[in-house]
Amino acid sequence: MTTNDSPPQLALQRLIQGFQVTQCIYVAAKLGIADLLKDGPHSSEELAQATGMHAPSLYRVLRLLTAVDLLTEGEAHSFALTPLGAYLQTGVSGSMRETVLLYGEKPVWHVWGNLLHSVQTGEPSFEHAFGLALFEYNQQHPEHATLFNNMMTEWTASVAPTVAAAYDFSATQTLVDVGGGYGQMLASILQAHPSLHGVLFDLPHVVKGAPPLLAAAGVADRCEVIGGDAFTAVPEGRETYLLSRVIHDWDDEHALALLARCHQAMKPQGKVLLVERVILTESSPQVLVLESDVQMLVLSYGGRERTDAEYRALLNAAGFEVTRLIAVLAPFYVIEAVRV
Repeated sequence: MTTNDSPPQLALQRLIQGFQVTQCIYVAAKLGIADLLKDGPHSSEELAQATGMHAPSLYRVLRLLTAVDLLTEGEAHSFALTPLGAYLQTGVSGSMRETVLLYGEKPVWHVWGNLLHSVQTGEPSFEHAFGLALFEYNQQHPEHATLFNNMMTEWTASVAPTVAAAYDFSATQTLVDVGGGYGQMLASILQAHPSLHGVLFDLPHVVKGAPPLLAAAGVADRCEVIGGDAFTAVPEGRETYLLSRVIHDWDDEHALALLARCHQAMKPQGKVLLVERVILTESSPQVLVLESDVQMLVLSYGGRERTDAEYRALLNAAGFEVTRLIAVLAPFYVIEAVRV
């Protein structure tokens, strides 16, 4: 039977067993297999020796990864990277290794295993499973916080250049990145706009990790780093405030509170820029947006991916008028809104 004649149950079976592939990718990322293969093929025996693994078992995992186009297998159980698998390397442009490491760890897959609780109650299964909200958990588990922040930095590194290129920052003197993590988004924008100055603002324990990244990007002399709680106050007196992948973490009440703080702090003719996945009301949403939306269901109280109409309503309620929706890296958009 050819692939085209495969029964629909087989397609469904692949979807059902997707988590198994995820865990195999996680093992390869955890062991640094892509880094070991970056200079050429190696046998599964050689890879097992380099990583301290059981060779026959490692071979079976690597063989599965050939079926999803991350590796190729040659003679004598020799494996090589495919162009797709190359993104599991450390430090390469577009790397997804940190994302895999986070998604393969218990705090992610365990809460998805409790998805039914969220559907039954409307409450995040993360808190049900661990007894703490996600951000509280990160504060008490620094190893997971590091994984989370590394993943966010890695994700931002792929999106930030498109934001820096798509949006015209020439009229902005100082850009305040609210909830900017280690500063990857702000650093990329500052690199692309040499006359621009930045303020990186996030929780104190988060921004402690920012100086090395800003220094490596060559923008530390143009970027002030401030620790604080955005629900209490944000840096005042600037004209443009950026919130990248922040609003989707919160329900409308908390999102409005964050936007209100920015509205109060900015100059009279200021503006806010949101970088978010957007569900366009006039087209079919991408599966990545919908998966992210359910991810927010299990992780946070009221966090969600919103439609463009919902973002307009939210920003209007906070005292802003949406002026532009700029496509960057699908399904991400820059939502520009001016203070009214």
